[in-house]
Amino acid sequence: MPLLSALLPPLNPPQTDWRGKTVWIVGASSGIGHATASALHGLGARVVVSARQDALLTAFVAQHPGSQALVLDATDQQAVLAAAHQLLEQAPLDCVVYCAGHYRAMRADAMDVPDMKRHVTINYLGALYLLDAVLPALLARGAGHISLVGSVAGYRGLPNSLAYGPTKAALINLAETLYLDLHGKGIGVSIINPGFVQTPLTANNDFAMPALLTPQQAATAILKGWARGNFEIHFPKRFTLWLKALRILPNRVFFQLVRRVAL
Repeated sequence: MPLLSALLPPLNPPQTDWRGKTVWIVGASSGIGHATASALHGLGARVVVSARQDALLTAFVAQHPGSQALVLDATDQQAVLAAAHQLLEQAPLDCVVYCAGHYRAMRADAMDVPDMKRHVTINYLGALYLLDAVLPALLARGAGHISLVGSVAGYRGLPNSLAYGPTKAALINLAETLYLDLHGKGIGVSIINPGFVQTPLTANNDFAMPALLTPQQAATAILKGWARGNFEIHFPKRFTLWLKALRILPNRVFFQLVRRVAL
């Protein structure tokens, strides 16, 4: 498979030179978003970081001269539209990354519908609000790249993922459809599916997290994926390839295996 991938053209234009490019990352106050913004700044990008936490964004800008903080609640559609309008008046957006997320482990015997709705609003609807705000400008320009941060939890149903997994599955499907719609219009699309990463979201897990990565390692993998023109960027491979294999197993085998390993 790696050899076959090397022989085929990339699905997106490879992004290797970030100097002077404007990248807007929504959900950049900590974790993967923060680390990716920092890495892009180091490569010469003009980084705009958004999240709800003003103090954390201000600290990022102080540590990364030339970056810009834009406080934003991604679940407020009008605020997202206003933020996009403000940024587009300054410069075209070369890359837009939706990294905002909410996660709480949940099983069916402790179903919490209000929190499930919070997962949907932050993890999925926020992405739709961002797309609605930036796509007209990207289409008019015929250039740019959109990245959505999903998760391997969206591959198949998994224990503890009653609320989180479906929202990430929705993002994966959304990214695939966006790619089909936008590829011929000059706009790149990628879906980022991490395994376990040390973030405030995973800090509350009370189970062992295999192949756990730091946010900096995640950012390195993301930049490599963009440089290769990948549509899906998943990492670490030693973990994600096993989960990919689960996608093609017959249901009977999949359920028996997951029960044995994770329940």
